[in-house]
Amino acid sequence: MARVIWGLATSHVPSIGAAMDSGKTGDPYWKPLFDGYAPARAWMAEHKPDVAVVVYNDHANAVDLDMVPAFAIGTAEEYKPADEGWGPRPVPVVQGAPEFSEHLVRELTDEWFDITTCHRLDVDHGLTVPLSVYCPEPGEEWPCPVVPVLVNVIQYPQPSAARCYALGQALGRAIRSFPEDLKVAVFGTGGMSHQLAGARAGLINPEFDRMFLEAIETDPERLAALTREDYIREAGTEGIELIMWLVMRGALSGNIRRIAETYHVPASNTAAALALFEELS
Repeated sequence: MARVIWGLATSHVPSIGAAMDSGKTGDPYWKPLFDGYAPARAWMAEHKPDVAVVVYNDHANAVDLDMVPAFAIGTAEEYKPADEGWGPRPVPVVQGAPEFSEHLVRELTDEWFDITTCHRLDVDHGLTVPLSVYCPEPGEEWPCPVVPVLVNVIQYPQPSAARCYALGQALGRAIRSFPEDLKVAVFGTGGMSHQLAGARAGLINPEFDRMFLEAIETDPERLAALTREDYIREAGTEGIELIMWLVMRGALSGNIRRIAETYHVPASNTAAALALFEELS
């Protein structure tokens, strides 16, 4: 049977990808962030999954505001990097895992989650930047196939944190019911605190972020109990992306070990972080 081997929570700030693509990771502005990634990257390179499930949000590149599913899963053979206005990122096409994706869609639907199925999907920085955080030099192809899981964090009302945590728990059960010996990594992306527009543009809340980084390991139920208004008030309008970390955490068991963590302010007006957890059960 398939099993979850680790979970990665990481920011998906587009300029993180741009810094890698343009060779600026050693610049004074970026070096502290990328130095912080190093221990996690080294560990993940030695613990390669067969498939990665990446929980992210599209940024009006493949899914615009005319039709916004609460939850969606890609079932395609491949996913091309989206053109976000300045051309696609110079990274490999993402290979899919259609049979595994379709299994997850079926199992989650049977657990009362209404999943939108995406048979064709271009993927933007929400997915490709986390893959680059995991594998900064993929060469001609990424290390493993990917299942994209999309969450609406843009159009109100977003799914609640509790619903996202429950989705993660159901996702973990669905992964473990797949009748093949697959090692699966689950990514939760976005955040941390940031607000890009409005009267509070530039907001960063390190106190909330530090609480979240601790509780995502030790007390995810506390984070699941927060309302969407709590997230927006404490972490900013875009900080609500943190509910996607709860999908990742729900897919893990209660028996995990924190491998690495880093927190950096700012990364393009965002509090950027990484937290890596090994599944022990």
